[in-house]
Amino acid sequence: MNTADLLGLPVDVPSTALFTDQYELTMLQAALRAGTAERRSVFEVFTRRLPEGRRYGVVAGTGRVLDAVENFRFDEGVLDFLRDRKIVDEPTLKWLADYRFRGDIQGYPEGEVYFPGSPLLRVESTFAEAVVLETVILSILNHDSAVAAAASRMSLAARGRPLIEMGARRTHELAAVAASRAAYIGGFASTSDLAAGFRYGIPTVGTSAHAFTLLHDSERDAFTAQVDSLGRGTTLLVDTYDVAEAVRLAVEIAGPELGAVRIDSGDLLLVAHRVRQQLDELGARDTKIVVTSDLDEYAIASLAAAPVDAYGVGTRLVTGSGHPTCSMVYKLVARAGSADPAAPLVAVAKKSLGGKTSIGGRKWAARRPDAEGVAEAEVVGTGEMPPELAPHALLADLVHGGEVLTREPLDMVRARHLAVRDALPLSAMQLSRGEPVLPTEYA
Repeated sequence: MNTADLLGLPVDVPSTALFTDQYELTMLQAALRAGTAERRSVFEVFTRRLPEGRRYGVVAGTGRVLDAVENFRFDEGVLDFLRDRKIVDEPTLKWLADYRFRGDIQGYPEGEVYFPGSPLLRVESTFAEAVVLETVILSILNHDSAVAAAASRMSLAARGRPLIEMGARRTHELAAVAASRAAYIGGFASTSDLAAGFRYGIPTVGTSAHAFTLLHDSERDAFTAQVDSLGRGTTLLVDTYDVAEAVRLAVEIAGPELGAVRIDSGDLLLVAHRVRQQLDELGARDTKIVVTSDLDEYAIASLAAAPVDAYGVGTRLVTGSGHPTCSMVYKLVARAGSADPAAPLVAVAKKSLGGKTSIGGRKWAARRPDAEGVAEAEVVGTGEMPPELAPHALLADLVHGGEVLTREPLDMVRARHLAVRDALPLSAMQLSRGEPVLPTEYA
């Protein structure tokens, strides 16, 4: 079943082949005419720098990239569009009609962390097969990794308290599903978005908004209706009118078994302390406090001393908490001198001003640990990897001969990220701005 079916979208949603910038296809056409399209080529995805204030990046979206590569097909409707717009010529259309990616893809396992220069994805095939994948790969990885990095920082700030992803109303409807997935990888516990729960198995939560309270003739009527329908373990929203009176009513109606109260406005630190004291005095000592209201990692960290049990985060999460992209690029780093499959690869690299230079060559990567097992450097090199680094190699085989080798459960990806993050230096746990927590060394 494809994504369109799972999300209830029309069956004529375009294939991933049109998630492509036009110049990918014009380059393809020119290379086919020049006889260079079949040269074996290596493209790598990396970023030259982390977003300001970030001390590590998070690899997210790899599973979606694998789906996109599999679904990269030029069916008749897509070909007719390209023909009608005269975007490419007939020989190129004929080539596209038979397109299937038949190459290899290696990459950092999803959930891993990365640093400037990390070759986090490597695509190896003919130039023609690999170049057309650039846009869709970057659009997925740049978005998902940005959200996952924000989620990871928020997870650190929450200090083990659960986080709820609530950003579906603050972004594109399909981006919301991808953001939920990325947030889960970064350490969030659940989502309010049902499409994300359906598509990826992420736990879903949700009870009521202010509109439900305003619908009823009184707050008492609203709370009674919700408890009658959803049970005493529900979460009641207590800041529509007077918070103290709402808490009193909530416990009166639901009893000490009330699951939680949610606070969505005001001075959350002060209000949370007052609500906790009131709940305890009313005998509702097990009732949880959930806070929402435009939270980011800094707001969450400021509530560390508050009696808060869970956080709901929306806008700042799905927009990458100020950094909605990771500035990843997809660059040709090596290519053969002819179409002969046995022709040796030649390292190539862009040279330019403005800090946009690249390092040529097919790269390996390893994370060197210190004597205590804490990571101390990201080592990137070409040629043979030193034997002592082999146990710490980072690139894994994802696609071979066009066939996806494995698809990992999202819980496994999430667990990997939390474990990898714990193996970073303690400075990674701080929200303070600074350099990447690991230096990148080039061998």
